[in-house]
Amino acid sequence: MYENVDSTSRTLGLLPSSNERRKEGLDHLTTDGWNLVAIHRNRIVGHVSAVPSDTDKYQFVVFVHQDYQNRGIGTELLKQLIAYADDRGEEALTLTVATGSRRAIHVYDNRGFDVIDRLESELAMRHSLEDPIVTQVQLPPAKR
Repeated sequence: MYENVDSTSRTLGLLPSSNERRKEGLDHLTTDGWNLVAIHRNRIVGHVSAVPSDTDKYQFVVFVHQDYQNRGIGTELLKQLIAYADDRGEEALTLTVATGSRRAIHVYDNRGFDVIDRLESELAMRHSLEDPIVTQVQLPPAKR
């Protein structure tokens, strides 16, 4: 999936275009974090990863292949990540998103993330896992 992701989907440079740097980045995500993938016809089409940050909270990133965007895959991966983090007893999830990523910001806002810092080209957002939405996302999709 990653070698075919277009440059606008590279999530603040977290998915470098060079094979070697991309492999290093993915090694970090898969070694140090928790990962969930979305698979369609034996192909990874989405990936969410959460890694420990400098604080006691987890920083996460969501990738959805451009051919599969706007189908709810990123939203479902995010819901699963929230439920998984809560099950592990984590207090919060944090992320950084480009200010131009309006669709992503809308998704995060709808899932209970709050803006905690505004920079020139990006926002820092946080989701407390004590939020009532956590109980909702733990339900099977048909019961949400």
